Amino acid sequence: MTRYRKIQLTYLAIDFVSSVLVWLSFLLFRWMVYEGRIFSADTVLIPAFNLWRFMVLYPVGCLLVYYLSGYYLRPLTHKPGQEFLLTLLCSVIISIGAFFIIIIDDPVDSYLGYYTSLFVLFSLQLLLSWLPRLAITLCVGKSHRQKNTVVVGRETDAQRLMSELGSERKLVAVIAPEQLDRFHSMKQSGEVDEVIVNLDAETDEQKLYRIISLLFPEQVQISFPARVYDMLTGAARIDSLTDEPLVTVTAPSMTDWQLCFKRAFDILFASVALCLLSPLMLVIALLVKLSSKGRVIYRQERVGLYGRPFNIIKFRTMVENAEPDTPLLSSADDPRITRVGHWLRKYRLDELPQFWNILRGDMSMVGPRPERRFYINKIEQRAPYYCLLYKIRPGLTSWGPIRVGYTDTLEKMIQRLNYDIVYMENMSLRLDLKIMIYTIKVLLDGKGQ
Repeated sequence: MTRYRKIQLTYLAIDFVSSVLVWLSFLLFRWMVYEGRIFSADTVLIPAFNLWRFMVLYPVGCLLVYYLSGYYLRPLTHKPGQEFLLTLLCSVIISIGAFFIIIIDDPVDSYLGYYTSLFVLFSLQLLLSWLPRLAITLCVGKSHRQKNTVVVGRETDAQRLMSELGSERKLVAVIAPEQLDRFHSMKQSGEVDEVIVNLDAETDEQKLYRIISLLFPEQVQISFPARVYDMLTGAARIDSLTDEPLVTVTAPSMTDWQLCFKRAFDILFASVALCLLSPLMLVIALLVKLSSKGRVIYRQERVGLYGRPFNIIKFRTMVENAEPDTPLLSSADDPRITRVGHWLRKYRLDELPQFWNILRGDMSMVGPRPERRFYINKIEQRAPYYCLLYKIRPGLTSWGPIRVGYTDTLEKMIQRLNYDIVYMENMSLRLDLKIMIYTIKVLLDGKGQ
């Protein structure tokens, strides 16, 4: 287990315990108020129905709010001031939510009881959550916050670069570009947080992207000095204002809370879709089975997040063994497509099983369509920046597929890639919503093939 995972679990555990203590303290307050008749003889502030039920639901609700705030995503970046403000905001949301779900049902004869309960719950939530968090944040020493860094380049250049970057990073190794195969064993045996690609400004663009493509599956932060920023044609962001600023290729365009909201929405939407569409999927499975010989569900290896392979699932739309040897692109009049398959492709119903891929975390609702390694290798010969897509989950739909449609040529694949790069650099929840709405229009028009 990495130190990042250990610290994440520590924050998660302490938040759960503190939320339980908040609820118990709040119940104690309500009991004291009721027994002491502080407001009136008829005041009831501790209804019997919510004692044990909310003992579980309240902490779970707190953890959900904290997760959606992005608090657990990058625990080693927490600073006391930012941590307090984020905990304050979450405490406001939690206390108001609990007020309208639980407290507002209490029969009271004075609004003072409501307001006092809300204020006490908010105060308990803020103090009992923030103080343990602050203690952990202060206890996580400087050595734990340092990024274990590997530099790809020359030894002398690496030492100079590290001295300019300051104490935020600890140099653990310097690797020559032609020795990148060493990095995998190094990552497995020890913890590496970041790789800085420190090559000459004259370095060939193909070579730079090839290095990035090899490093992505290792799931580390990939950065390089900003002086070669023009190599990536605006596809990365500067995230450090040191004397030698770095461009981080793997930095997402979304904020932490947006990334968490996006993943939570994917899980919720995919779960609901699988439940509601299960009768339709059963009918489609029956039609596929009766229309032609072969399996109902077709699995195909695609490349996804961090450049790692996964099996995408869909309803089979072609005859069995349609690709015995070399992968082949399909077209509208492809003789391999079955009669039912033409109909499924027209309305893209063959993609419905991919809600399971979304639920598993292989894919997202919105993101670049995943491609096969065979075609990625061909694309990279003409568009080496394909590897930049590895920093986000592939999706069921995106701007690229909407604009280009089915990609039956290599040229269309590259055109779709360019749209996906633009989407990736402008990602937002609002843009995702627009793409999903437009996708519905495309589906209703039957523009698939």
